[in-house]
Amino acid sequence: MGHFEKECKPSSLRGEGVLLSAAEKSNAGQRPRRFAILQGAMNFFANKWIAEWLAGLGRLALLGKEAFLSLFTFKIAWRDLLYQVFFIGVKSQAVVLITGAFTGMVLAAQTYYQFHKVKMDTATLAVVSVSLCDELGPVLTALMVAGRVGAAIAAEIGTMRVTEQIDALRTLATHPVDYLVVPRLVAAHIALPLLTMESICLGIGASYLVGVYLLGIDATYSWTNMLKYTHDVDVIIGLIKAFVYGGIIALISCYKGLTCGLGAEGVGRATTEAVVYSSITILITNFFLTLVLDKIASLL
Repeated sequence: MGHFEKECKPSSLRGEGVLLSAAEKSNAGQRPRRFAILQGAMNFFANKWIAEWLAGLGRLALLGKEAFLSLFTFKIAWRDLLYQVFFIGVKSQAVVLITGAFTGMVLAAQTYYQFHKVKMDTATLAVVSVSLCDELGPVLTALMVAGRVGAAIAAEIGTMRVTEQIDALRTLATHPVDYLVVPRLVAAHIALPLLTMESICLGIGASYLVGVYLLGIDATYSWTNMLKYTHDVDVIIGLIKAFVYGGIIALISCYKGLTCGLGAEGVGRATTEAVVYSSITILITNFFLTLVLDKIASLL
């Protein structure tokens, strides 16, 4: 028996080794197959997302084209235009002015703390002024308006789409772009530069009060340096940016409202997407506008 067991054990071990090697080969063959399936699924969803994104971008461009051409037909509802200027401009003043004031104050404090180390206290107000005119004033104003007005526009037009009011406009021979999009687009172009100027002025004034009366900066030299280093082109660049941002907010919000899904869920999703996409587009556009406008300003 002992001799028989000794002879049987190596053969059984060899059989188990053959089975293990076959299993490993089958697993090794399944791994590339699983990886290929996973990669194919990822490529499919990525291509689908890119195709949907490009299609949406094309529809947005066509809506902008229709709105631009509609301006030359003079079919604007002036009553609606005045109401939208009031809604976008006047009703947004509180949030915009509070944002501008506290942005100027905190920027003055942080700039003073750093400049005080190198004895450049009187340059604090100049830095705050240029920053607010060029960047922070138009960008923060646009972001605040996008959060307040963009959501309202998308929700209003989306509700009209869900309740078939837009279809009713078409049956009355009224183009939805003329009646809904153009007044909001023109009003945003008018209101954003005005709100930006208010935000810049209040931010500079608040930073002056903080710097002079709270941090003890010399008022005369601080004001002189601000006037010396802040030029007209800085204000013009800020207003151009605000004008562009107004169009971005109104166009994206109207597009999301016109193409929202059915039901309360579709309106809610359109409202969220309007705010998020407007804010992201503003930040991305700000980078390219800064490069282009500063380059143009340096050539003039």
